[in-house]
Amino acid sequence: MSNLPQFSLPDPAAEWPWPRILNCHYQEAKSESDSWMRGFEALDSKSQRSFDFCNFPLLSALGYPLLDKDCLRVACDLMVLFFIYDEFTDKVNADGARAYADLVMDVLRNPDVERPLGESKLGEITRQFWLRAISVASGPAQRRFIEYFSRYVYAVIDEASDRTNGRIRGIADYLELRRLTSGAYASFFSVELGLDIPDEVMTHPAIESLLGLAAETIVLTNDLYSYNNEQAAGHGGHNIITVVMNEKGVNLDGALNWVAEYHGDVLSRFQAQHRMLPSWSPDVDRVANAFVEGLAYWIRGHDCWSFESGRYFGTKGPEIKKHRLVTLLPRVRSPDVTPMMAGSMARPNALMP
Repeated sequence: MSNLPQFSLPDPAAEWPWPRILNCHYQEAKSESDSWMRGFEALDSKSQRSFDFCNFPLLSALGYPLLDKDCLRVACDLMVLFFIYDEFTDKVNADGARAYADLVMDVLRNPDVERPLGESKLGEITRQFWLRAISVASGPAQRRFIEYFSRYVYAVIDEASDRTNGRIRGIADYLELRRLTSGAYASFFSVELGLDIPDEVMTHPAIESLLGLAAETIVLTNDLYSYNNEQAAGHGGHNIITVVMNEKGVNLDGALNWVAEYHGDVLSRFQAQHRMLPSWSPDVDRVANAFVEGLAYWIRGHDCWSFESGRYFGTKGPEIKKHRLVTLLPRVRSPDVTPMMAGSMARPNALMP
């Protein structure tokens, strides 16, 4: 029996009205995407093991349950790109993160240009993903993705700088940055697949507000469930739990209570604004409503995947989902440990087998 402290996870999404749905193309898309990713041999054995355990195709299948097979494959490949980019940039300083950011943005803007020999494999991974994506995405969706992905990769530079300097931001400043470093806005690209949404809809204040609320709940969910691994790996400074403890002067339980209350408010505001969507025309209203419904399913799917995969809780996810109790992991002192590895290396309570 472990003597390590435990904490209880709040459950703000317990009454979320959108149900869990698994995309019917999950197995086929997963097989193709996993095979594609492994072909690059871009990860070391520890990182590859972490990737396999996380089962990101499951996240796509739960988060985008209504996509057809070709679109779901793109969504799966985007999660591959996110993982690899995160793994690479977690190990470098701000200058290294900027170099990776410049690389992937050059690829997205010039996908028909073959990548030079000796370049990081991240370049060709990005190129192949984007060539597949542009075959199923509308022109406006492509432009929005490039904009959102640019915000994501350059925000990661600030995250790397904070990590190097040991900076812990205030709550408002942190959330503003974290909405970008989470990649949430870029991940909503997959919600757009199969929908031809006019710019007038996506730039409407009502839709922009819903996008911000959806991004906020993705941040809060991720930070809540990843906190244990991140603090164990020494990356806890870029997490809302640490930020709240630091600004409010509270302990872990106090921070969890604050996050639970704030997260519940965000979810309530999303539902209220969803009910008050403006009207454009019958055809436009149909795609606008489909998009917002897609955001809502992404919120539900992300929460479900957090327990059904091994990303945060290893093999104990289904059990922890029921009782919500988590044992605080001891700190792993290794410069090469990323948050996804920390759970498997903390021997007293290893999350991964």
